[in-house]
Amino acid sequence: MKAAAFDYVRPKDLIEAVKQLAAMPGEAKPLAGGQSLGPMLNLRLARPRLLVDISKVEELKAIADEGDAWRIGASVTHAELEDRPLAECAPLAQVARGIAYRSVRTRGTLGGSLAHADPAGDWSLALAALGATVFITGPKGTREVDAAQFTRSAFATVLADDEIIELVRVPKLSADARWGYYKFCRKTGEFPDAAAAVLLDPERRAARVYVGALDRAPQPLDNVAQALAEHGTASDEMIDAALAGVAPDMTPATRKLRATAVRRAIAQIA
Repeated sequence: MKAAAFDYVRPKDLIEAVKQLAAMPGEAKPLAGGQSLGPMLNLRLARPRLLVDISKVEELKAIADEGDAWRIGASVTHAELEDRPLAECAPLAQVARGIAYRSVRTRGTLGGSLAHADPAGDWSLALAALGATVFITGPKGTREVDAAQFTRSAFATVLADDEIIELVRVPKLSADARWGYYKFCRKTGEFPDAAAAVLLDPERRAARVYVGALDRAPQPLDNVAQALAEHGTASDEMIDAALAGVAPDMTPATRKLRATAVRRAIAQIA
């Protein structure tokens, strides 16, 4: 099957891209790397009347050092983050390296992955744990949304039809920060069946544990994070109870798999 007919434009800047989306609300889609939208077009799961190609918009491709954080344009590819480790933000390269295959990583983008909002995607989980902020631009200007609040549910975000992710701001970590990230995949390159991310950064007063690859947005395990911050450990019973709280409909086997992902992510910070 091939995509239904659509019109195509390539705007020169972000302002023009937003205007194109606003001119056809609900019927226009931005296109960056195309690694998610392309297959959806071919399967006719998405049938926009207009594709707005933002892959050449230079302001969306920049990476800037802000002192205490990195500002990463939405069109920066996974491969760029894999190949260019950012100082005091080592988790970004680690996460990027584990996404799909190299051919996908050279085209797929940070913003595209977030906007697609696959519940098993890596960036929605990792950026929530890192305390990142998503900058969204639309006709009314730019607004900021915590990465942990950006995804509403599976394949649904806070983005309006006439808005585009402009960049993601990721705080730098202190020298004493510890990071854990673990996911179970049936084979290399596939989306995970279970995933977890852990961040402890006492200097920045950050303690976060998130579980991903659910049927919803990544979920925080706040009690587990507090226990890690205060005692350096969390019991199996506490992890199981936390998972039951955020996803009570999980089967015992599924809960065990996700609990194991959490424990293995925690083990990486020991």
